Amino acid sequence: METDASTHGIGAVLIQDGHPLAFISKALGPKWQGLSVYEKELLALVFAIQKWQQYLTGQRFTNRTDQRSMKWPVEQRLTTSFQQLWLSKLMGYSYDIQNKKGKDNIVANALSRMPSPQVLLLSASVIQSDLLELIKHSYSLDPILQAYVQGTSELGSKSAS
Repeated sequence: METDASTHGIGAVLIQDGHPLAFISKALGPKWQGLSVYEKELLALVFAIQKWQQYLTGQRFTNRTDQRSMKWPVEQRLTTSFQQLWLSKLMGYSYDIQNKKGKDNIVANALSRMPSPQVLLLSASVIQSDLLELIKHSYSLDPILQAYVQGTSELGSKSAS
């Protein structure tokens, strides 16, 4: 995952094998805009984990963020009730946090700066399969199906007897 927080929003990208799978973005209301940078980054991480928990539970994952202090969230001094609540939501997940410079964290940065107050969920996966072609080809190999398609009464005569 890659996460980011800005003055007015948070954003995240779910990535597998270097390819983005999903994107989320959420505008922050006035209450949340007053949080510290660290708290907004922590909020972005928790928000992303909650949205994609079915993919992240039970396996180790990496989150990349441009906030250096996020590298060791458990070792941070928790000074607010928000920090305590959000850190407790991270318990039970196995993850590493890596620093990624803001200029390199382009997608998450852009998502955190979206002006829309809506949550954006977008799946960007493409499934390529030749299954349909294999099924079509198998039609020509099935003598019973061919008899049915050609209209011969071979099937009908078997069922009548």
